[in-house]
Amino acid sequence: MKPEFWDRAASALARSDPVLKALIVAHPGVHLARRGDPFTTLARAVVGQQISVKAAQSIWNRLVTAARGEGDPVRLEPGRVRRMRLATLRRAGLSERKADYLTDLARHFASGALDPSGWGALPDEALIGQLCDVRGIGRWTAEMFLIFHELRADVLPVGDIGLQKAVAIHYHGGARLAPAALATFGARWAPYRSVATWYLWRSLDPIPVEY
Repeated sequence: MKPEFWDRAASALARSDPVLKALIVAHPGVHLARRGDPFTTLARAVVGQQISVKAAQSIWNRLVTAARGEGDPVRLEPGRVRRMRLATLRRAGLSERKADYLTDLARHFASGALDPSGWGALPDEALIGQLCDVRGIGRWTAEMFLIFHELRADVLPVGDIGLQKAVAIHYHGGARLAPAALATFGARWAPYRSVATWYLWRSLDPIPVEY
């Protein structure tokens, strides 16, 4: 489902920024869309850190089979993951560090330390702070979650290499900005910095990533 702010954001950005106007026109009919439940989305992000998409999918499939047996290939329950043995997680293909991260994530959900029911009332930075309390989740992962799952409209992931590259290409003759400078530059796109980022990503890869 298209975020309720999307068309309004695209129109506002197109009026104020010629670069974004061209990108918006070049990519009609596509937009952010939520794909899964919060725990599954974050668990997949942990599994996929620093490995190829193909390798991550293979590990994910084995993990789901180990946690649930044959059946639903998508959703994992935090309580079951929390009870899984380290050896079982390792056999699925997870490193010891990622197994620890996944267990800690499951613990946060199962205990209520991470409670999605209250996230709608939290400002972006407060939610990022909660997510970063989980081992293995840093600011970039938290920001991706806010953009792709929570559909927050005004997140600018200044540490993202793709955003840095796109801004360099389209606005600065190929010269990349440091994160602090990128934050200052990107203020022009508020309150729709997530949408601006998403269209700038499309200039590098027209096929949206799914989280």
